[in-house]
Amino acid sequence: MNLTEFNQSDRCEHFSCPERSVSPAVYILLYVCSAAVVLLTVCGNLLVIISVLHFKQLHTPTNMLVLSLAVSDFLVGAFVMPSMLIWTIESCWIFGRDFCTVFWLIAGFLTILSVYNIALIAVDRYLALSNPFLYMNRVSVRITRVVIVFYWCMVVVYNVALMYFNGSFMKFRLCPGECYFFLNEVWSVIDLVFSFIFPLSLIIILYTLVFVIAKKHATAIRELNNHTRPKTQKITSHSMKSERKAAKVLGILVSVFLMCLLPYFIYSLLGDVIDLQTETFQGFSILVYLNSTINPVIYALFYPWFRRCFKLIVTLKIFRTDSALINVLS
Repeated sequence: MNLTEFNQSDRCEHFSCPERSVSPAVYILLYVCSAAVVLLTVCGNLLVIISVLHFKQLHTPTNMLVLSLAVSDFLVGAFVMPSMLIWTIESCWIFGRDFCTVFWLIAGFLTILSVYNIALIAVDRYLALSNPFLYMNRVSVRITRVVIVFYWCMVVVYNVALMYFNGSFMKFRLCPGECYFFLNEVWSVIDLVFSFIFPLSLIIILYTLVFVIAKKHATAIRELNNHTRPKTQKITSHSMKSERKAAKVLGILVSVFLMCLLPYFIYSLLGDVIDLQTETFQGFSILVYLNSTINPVIYALFYPWFRRCFKLIVTLKIFRTDSALINVLS
């Protein structure tokens, strides 16, 4: 992931750990707020993971992709956000060179993974709306799991190749109090295309098509409602409404993701043209990671099944016999 594209070789001479200029009360408040954000990210995504894994009714192809996104978001909250928030509050990297290497390996992997999770969700919604009968017959939970394993492995291989072929296996520049990973010019372009341009183009194009199809479905449903319909037409209408609702909710998920990601995407494109401050880079990076906090909130607001699962989990009813068979969709 091109999260650290600082190509000017003389930047290190400008790096140092400045003294804190905030009051102790503000300093403590920043840490309390950061801890709350991390806790919300970890717990929120953990609830999504438990819900999809435990309740059999939620074992659908789309929810498998939601599960994959929740796992990557959980890992962001557990392993990336704490270090990034501490780095921002302290205005200094305090964890040393070895952890700097580990940090960017994990951060790069999880950020690319999130982008491709969202891209696969866009593909899933497009297939479900464009040809629902073919989707129901051909796209299964098993196939979706295979696809998920495949692109998780693909992202791992890509990150290892990125590190290895960038000039040396770990070409990091650890300036005093800073932690950045430098890409050469060739890999900067490759990374930009693989990590941003290709998946974001796919997301935007497919969701544009999804909303066009959803609009056509809405027109078809209105026409069906104006006539007496046999039972099969009612079932078709209900199915179309369900798919449109799923597309709407996941469209909100994708839109929020793009709003969180695009500022950093623009920054990556203009990084060599505009000399932005370290604080700007950190702010854009935190915005990307905050998307992992927002996603469970979107599920809670728009998915009734998530609210029902939440109640069952916090009341420990999931430990009852046959709790996995509880109807959480009705």
